Amino acid sequence: MRRLRRILLVALAVILLLPAALVLAYGVLPPPGTPLMLIRLGEGESLRKDWRPLDEISPHLPRAVIAAEDNLFCSHYGFDLNALGEVLADARAGERTRGASTISMQLAKNLFLWPGRSYIRKGLEAYLTLHVEFLLSKRRIMELYLNIAEWGPGLYGAEAAARHHFGKSAKALTPREAALLAVSLPNPREWAAGKPDGYLTGRAATITRRIGQLGPLLDCIS
Repeated sequence: MRRLRRILLVALAVILLLPAALVLAYGVLPPPGTPLMLIRLGEGESLRKDWRPLDEISPHLPRAVIAAEDNLFCSHYGFDLNALGEVLADARAGERTRGASTISMQLAKNLFLWPGRSYIRKGLEAYLTLHVEFLLSKRRIMELYLNIAEWGPGLYGAEAAARHHFGKSAKALTPREAALLAVSLPNPREWAAGKPDGYLTGRAATITRRIGQLGPLLDCIS
């Protein structure tokens, strides 16, 4: 029994301390890779990623990503409770639910977890989101997110995406190009920001207008 207790205590310590240690490390170091990158490599895809500090990424891109993915990013603590409430209401009504993931939740998933929609994975995502929110600044969360997000088969991060889709550095992205990259994030393997269809073009125009309406909701990435 003593041995079992020791094993359980060690396991508990790992569960509690390892996520915090990794998040703190990623607060100053670029992640060497992510589970999704390894999965795609195992499937035979290439891997293109070039880390860029947030100051070397066009300011239009984080603004567009907030407008497209998470309007309240600067004001919440990792979870958009209003969006979660709407999802639960839709589920109770038997309607198709929409995503309610914040940028912080997506970063926790991308950094540490695998693709999927199981309750176990969502629970781990919520647990890790708490570490991300309380141990990292909003600017660092955005910097990490923009550098590891998938933007097409074998493409990870804003720099690789900008080079592939627009033939320029991430720092040189225009407002329209940034909006196109942002609106392709929900399905980057099917939606090509550099060759947008009518839906992406219209969605990007909507996001560009929305950016001008967010005002102080963008202050945390200034």
